[in-house]
Amino acid sequence: MVRINRVVTRGGDGGETSLGDGTRLRKDAARVEAIGAVDEANAAIGLLRLHTREWPETDAMLGRIQNDLFDLGADLCVPGEAGDRLRLNDVPSARLETEIAVMNANLPPLTSFILPGGTPAAAHAHLARTIARRAERALVRLAAEEAVNPALVRYLNRLSDHMFVLGRALNEGADVLWVPGANR
Repeated sequence: MVRINRVVTRGGDGGETSLGDGTRLRKDAARVEAIGAVDEANAAIGLLRLHTREWPETDAMLGRIQNDLFDLGADLCVPGEAGDRLRLNDVPSARLETEIAVMNANLPPLTSFILPGGTPAAAHAHLARTIARRAERALVRLAAEEAVNPALVRYLNRLSDHMFVLGRALNEGADVLWVPGANR
């Protein structure tokens, strides 16, 4: 059970923060950067959900993803790959793959690169996609320095693909296509 009794602790006033195991790190440490990027991706999906309330299945799917991202952050906040703390496994990544396949089955084949945009919901899905990619890059940087649960990188990679396909689905087949050299 999580209990947060105080939000203002002043513990970070010196530029450090605490991890889940009590370790203190500078706020610009690679691990803290990765945790922050995952938090940004979660917030972007929260914004996207403002535009998906009329599609209850899509909104529920995004709610599951937000919970997954909190689980991913919980895994990240305790260094290492194993242990008795919450660790993400590959089940959520497999679920994303299934959802991608279902959404993609109803979309026309791609004939060009897609510009981020279209409907407000699709634009927010594309924003979430780019933030998920940034979180993935931050996690890969961290994994180059220390042990990280490999399921985390897989999840973020699938998530960005998921947001891309979701953006297409939210545009209902009316993709905004790139026209190379259109403005020369």
